[in-house]
Amino acid sequence: MRGLAILLLALPLTACVTKMDKAGRTDSAVDIKYLAKSEVDRIADTNRAEVMGGLMLIADKLYRRNPKEWKKAGVASREAALERLKMRHYRSLPELGGLREGQAAALAFSENYGGDRVAALMLGLLTMADAAFEHKEEFYILDGLNEQKLFNCARNMEVAVWKLGNDRNAAGELFLLSNELDPANRNLSFEREFGRQMGLLDFMAKVVADRNGRTLSRLTHGVVSAVFLPVSFLK
Repeated sequence: MRGLAILLLALPLTACVTKMDKAGRTDSAVDIKYLAKSEVDRIADTNRAEVMGGLMLIADKLYRRNPKEWKKAGVASREAALERLKMRHYRSLPELGGLREGQAAALAFSENYGGDRVAALMLGLLTMADAAFEHKEEFYILDGLNEQKLFNCARNMEVAVWKLGNDRNAAGELFLLSNELDPANRNLSFEREFGRQMGLLDFMAKVVADRNGRTLSRLTHGVVSAVFLPVSFLK
């Protein structure tokens, strides 16, 4: 039904453009799919692609800093470990027991977890982003997004950054290596990339709130408490 409605909306526009073409005003073909998208839809498409691409970049960087993690999963290479994350299916990551979002991400910082911590954290963040974008890869006129889901997803990136830099095991070691704080070899690339993801999500949340005519509820959330906010269960 949604597809039919989109097509019906697009048909008058297509007819109009076809007439213009015959009149010699333009030689370009018009894509019906493009006509079925609003400006916000096109922004959402680009925003989602950037967020997902950025999270996979962070996953790659974490595996490079923590090669022992992908080896725990019994895969042949870092590339194979990244491919498991791209699939995001419980069968490809059985060690997570089907956990997603905050529950999966929290495992990465659990003393008792013996699996691939990078996979746990990044699978959690990727599925949060999936939920924030309503599990869609493209957006059309009749699609809707929830600004609070996007906002909560951005705050969860803050939690992840804090936990990466502060959560330690019983021996006092960080669960996962990320930023390099040594003055002689300072590297804050993880923090910068996470910051980019937060900016993208916050921007999208503001755009969606404006379109929906709603005020974004900026919940007070102490990052130091390191609690991942819900995303999927928001209405």
